Amino acid sequence: MDYAIRWKWGHRILDRYFTGATMNYRQMISLFIPILVDQAFIMGLNLINTAMISAAGVAAVSAVNMIDSLNIFLFSIFIAVATGGTVVVAQYKGNGNVKKVSEASASAVSVVTLLGLLVGLLGIALHVPLLNILFGSAQADVMSYARVYLIGSCISFAGIAIVEAICGALRGVGSTRASLVLSLIMNILYVLLNFLFIHGFHMGVLGMTIALNIARYGGAVCALYYLFKVDVNLKVRMKELFRVKWEMFRKILFIGFPFATEQMFFNGGKIITQIFIVWMGTYAIAVNAICAALAGAMQIPANALSLTIITVVGICIGSGNIDEARKFTKSFLVLSSMSFVVMGLIILPLFNPLIALFDPPAEIVDDIFLILLVNTLVQIPLWAISFITPSALRAAGDAKYTSVVSMLTMWLFRVVMGYVLGVVLGWGVLGVWIAMDLEWGVRGLIFLKRFYGTKWLQHRLI
Repeated sequence: MDYAIRWKWGHRILDRYFTGATMNYRQMISLFIPILVDQAFIMGLNLINTAMISAAGVAAVSAVNMIDSLNIFLFSIFIAVATGGTVVVAQYKGNGNVKKVSEASASAVSVVTLLGLLVGLLGIALHVPLLNILFGSAQADVMSYARVYLIGSCISFAGIAIVEAICGALRGVGSTRASLVLSLIMNILYVLLNFLFIHGFHMGVLGMTIALNIARYGGAVCALYYLFKVDVNLKVRMKELFRVKWEMFRKILFIGFPFATEQMFFNGGKIITQIFIVWMGTYAIAVNAICAALAGAMQIPANALSLTIITVVGICIGSGNIDEARKFTKSFLVLSSMSFVVMGLIILPLFNPLIALFDPPAEIVDDIFLILLVNTLVQIPLWAISFITPSALRAAGDAKYTSVVSMLTMWLFRVVMGYVLGVVLGWGVLGVWIAMDLEWGVRGLIFLKRFYGTKWLQHRLI
């Protein structure tokens, strides 16, 4: 009886806040769960990979963390355009135009793959000046590992671009289970190969790089096979990938280009703050790397919600239901904040066994815990308004505004305050993280003001 009462109460809550004429809570859960599992595996596997590379020493961990900040900068360019593809596909899905869904999907795969290839080649060609300018003050062994990992990562970009473009299109039509399977194939293969090359063959960073390329291109082959031979929703044929549809490219880039520009400036700011941390020494780099891995684990449900809201709001806007786009965004904001309470209560009590995975020097453990504790408390009120809200705005076509705000707040608050707190005042890595938290608050308040207005609803993609 108690179970029946609880279910009836839960059903009433879900029906009130996550159900409307466009979608119901069951459809949202079917979208969210595969994305959640995907994010959990990605973050969990990243945690395992960081722990595995720790066997190669602090210098290897530091090198991988340094280059990952640069990888995210390069990677974000074509991933942002893939997000543009998700938005366009979702709006055509809401509009009921099956032919345009197929055209948008094919165009997204074509343009994102081309961008991935070009960005990878550019990264390889410029790897020496990039490393010297950004991380020239790092120790010689760290720089040696960094060079190997950067080149190997850039080689893999075309493979991951194919996977992300196809998964983005699948999320746009709500096929999140297929997207999940493709992501799991790639990431589980990566972990297994990492274990083989790092622990089996003792190849360190080089082994990690080889595993990365095999996994990403293996994932690309599986994604293309699924797209052409298995999928029944996108209905993309191989020859469509080679057809230039400028109008569709324009729609995708209308969302993707401002987002890509935002991500370049946003992650460029992260690289600058990474430089501040490099100045602080190898131990500081290791502290930042481990904190980032643990914080990423805590953000798993919220990241899944931020991806889910793109499809939800995109379909609402495509069907012309503005009120439900607002309603569902508010519900997702509350749910995201609640997720941080739950994750904090899970992860903080498990700090000691989790930190043991990385085998850090004893003198940095207290610093890691302090940063993680502060960031956990701050994320509860600030993360959702800073990340869920712009995802909703972007899904409605309001890409330019969100990009400009993100770029300005990153550089005016996170970079400047990171330097002041971390370097000038001597707060170290903690100061850099506090600056990031302050930036979340400022950016989130600006996005909330935009959301409660009407200008974000005045864009039309289809």
